[in-house]
Amino acid sequence: MTAELGKGAREYTLEVPLDASGVEGFEPDHPVKVAVRDQKGTVTSHTVQLNAQGKGTARFPFPENPGRLTVAVGPGDAEDAELFGLQTLQANVPARRWTDDPRLALAPIRITAYYWHWWLRWCRWFTIRGRVVCPDGRPVPGAKVCAFDVDAWWWWSSKQLVGCDTTDATGAFEIKFRWCCGWWPWWWWQYRIWHLDPWLLEKIIPPLMREPRFPRIPLPDPPPNLRIFEHLLGRDDFAALNLKRLQTQAGAPVAPSKGAAGAEAAARGGVAATRPTAVNPEILAELREPLLRVLPKLPELEVLHIWPWWPWQPWWDCTPDIIFRVTQDCGGNQVIVDESYGDARWNIPTSLDVTLTAADTACCLVDDDGDPEGMCALLTNVCDDGINDIGGNPPHAPVTAVPVGYLNPGLASTVGDRPYAGRVLVQGQVGTDVDYYAFEYSSDDGATWNDLPVSAIGDIPRRYWIPATNTFQDVPFLGIVDGKLVFESRLHYETTHAPGDWGVVRFWMANNYFSLINWYTTAPFLNGPYRLRIKGWGLVGGNLVNETLLPVCSIAPLAELVLRIDNRIEGLGSGHPLADPNHPCGAGTVHTCTLEPDTDVLGVRIVRRNAFDIPTGEVVDVGACGNVPIGDHDLLQVDFIAHDPEGHLAKYTLQATYKENLARDLLAQPSVSLSPYLGPAPVPAAAQVGPTYTDALLTNPLPRATSPTWAGGAIRLEVLAREAFPETCCYQLELRAHKRTVVDCDHSLWGHINYTEYSFMVVVP
Repeated sequence: MTAELGKGAREYTLEVPLDASGVEGFEPDHPVKVAVRDQKGTVTSHTVQLNAQGKGTARFPFPENPGRLTVAVGPGDAEDAELFGLQTLQANVPARRWTDDPRLALAPIRITAYYWHWWLRWCRWFTIRGRVVCPDGRPVPGAKVCAFDVDAWWWWSSKQLVGCDTTDATGAFEIKFRWCCGWWPWWWWQYRIWHLDPWLLEKIIPPLMREPRFPRIPLPDPPPNLRIFEHLLGRDDFAALNLKRLQTQAGAPVAPSKGAAGAEAAARGGVAATRPTAVNPEILAELREPLLRVLPKLPELEVLHIWPWWPWQPWWDCTPDIIFRVTQDCGGNQVIVDESYGDARWNIPTSLDVTLTAADTACCLVDDDGDPEGMCALLTNVCDDGINDIGGNPPHAPVTAVPVGYLNPGLASTVGDRPYAGRVLVQGQVGTDVDYYAFEYSSDDGATWNDLPVSAIGDIPRRYWIPATNTFQDVPFLGIVDGKLVFESRLHYETTHAPGDWGVVRFWMANNYFSLINWYTTAPFLNGPYRLRIKGWGLVGGNLVNETLLPVCSIAPLAELVLRIDNRIEGLGSGHPLADPNHPCGAGTVHTCTLEPDTDVLGVRIVRRNAFDIPTGEVVDVGACGNVPIGDHDLLQVDFIAHDPEGHLAKYTLQATYKENLARDLLAQPSVSLSPYLGPAPVPAAAQVGPTYTDALLTNPLPRATSPTWAGGAIRLEVLAREAFPETCCYQLELRAHKRTVVDCDHSLWGHINYTEYSFMVVVP
């Protein structure tokens, strides 16, 4: 009996006839795809080639009664999931249609001219070609470039990944992707994750700040909610839009996960769950007109495609709006390009060419004209500063008029006459005959020379890229050879590591490519000028041979470099008092225990003046945490220290902070005056009061500072008290002093800085 049942089991068949005979001038040059989705979400599809009369049939066998089915018809190149997400021809097959007859033939699905011709353009292929380059134009290899379509409405934005590619040795990439339009709005919406967009907030909020009904910014980062517009439209007008329709209904099929992974699952036909979305996207068109009636006309937002000023139905957007995100796993996975909605390329053509400029953190391919020939060296840069910009080096040598060893010698600027401190990177090249090299130094202008101590020598690891695996490898170059601590030349490393494949299967990055040594200039080096020179060896049988003081390549003189070093001492031994309650420093304070530079507020007082600006003779000292009333004509007098005993002060600043986030720059007030403070102080009165090195050199009263020295000192500031203190409040004087020193190759003025605070209460009538 069982065998007989198995033998007689029936196969169910669904026939879907197609009819495009009504299309004028029909040509059967494009196939048609028919997809069937059962109630479990399983999708089966067949491609049908219509005959000359525009007719054809798709047949779907089922091993058992399939129950309720959904049929979709679209172009032959469509993905299965797309047929159900796009506005295609669809038909439902109720479960009751399956009767005793296992063969079910539907009525022919008519393909009209509208659909036949639309299917030829509803999905198109786009190609994006481009390069990723560093700010100086060098290529960025091995970077992952991802392109996104970006959408936004009001202050929310969302992006959809369209494709990725990895840059080659020239920084080039190519992304090809297929783009479709004409989605069902609910289908399009369900794959979007919306975020509050800071760029959009900055564009929308300022022009609406005067709108009394403008809603508060919803934080933190909420999902879209149309109820925020109730504040703008008013409760009655908003209710008239039929609030129930603002929310989509549960039951729309969604992929098992969000984003690109969810889209991939949907494309495979996997529909595992249903959920409502927070906004019915179709209601936005109805909401737009009421909003435009109450919002100001803002053409600048319309140009930026911001809804509601710009009509927005992205499910019908047949040309994507593209932004890029680029990452590079070079010393850590770094984001080197990160574009936002404001960077969008609107309605791109099917072929787009772009150039993306990476951040400074990107690893760039080196730009090398080749190694110099011979047993020689080129010393070209210090901390990326050309040696021709450092006094006493070519072209300045042997001229003695310029400050020797200083960066930007003689420049009347806060970045002029700059010494170096901490880690100093020496850059250049050694010749082709140099296998290993080391540095010597002189502290007496070349009279005697010594090997750099081991503690002063830092490696310069270089980095290369392997395209086959898209990986980056760091290589150390400092080591002990034949009993000496020496650097291996890059060319020697190349010739002893897989010769012949450099520049083919391995590419050097710019990281330290032209670096020769990291010189750590702290103890035992004292502050002052130093000379460096370089010596090289060949290698024979593991032994260093032919020790040579290296000349400049193609020029006879030895390759030497002169630098001015200015390190500072902190803590015990610095000379700063460590336990002075009137000049505290270290833990629990904002002040660093150092004299390079030193800052201190020596005294604060109010000088009383009458209505004719004549001093009355009354002077009120204001102690820290004091409380003082001021009059309209009174003067504020602040005595302070901004001093560097090495003479390398760059500038100082003095401001009064108060209330919440408010500040007054005391040095910028109309009535301010600065003069040397002649009272008791631990440092001399300032010969030039600044407040910048430029002022000390050019604008302060005679005698002016002489390059490269400005030490600052004890200074008195006077300013109209009401200019400094506009209202009754607790005020804090904040004094900062900066040196000009380039510290650890950081060219900002924050390497050697000191800071003093002084707080008190001011009562303003």
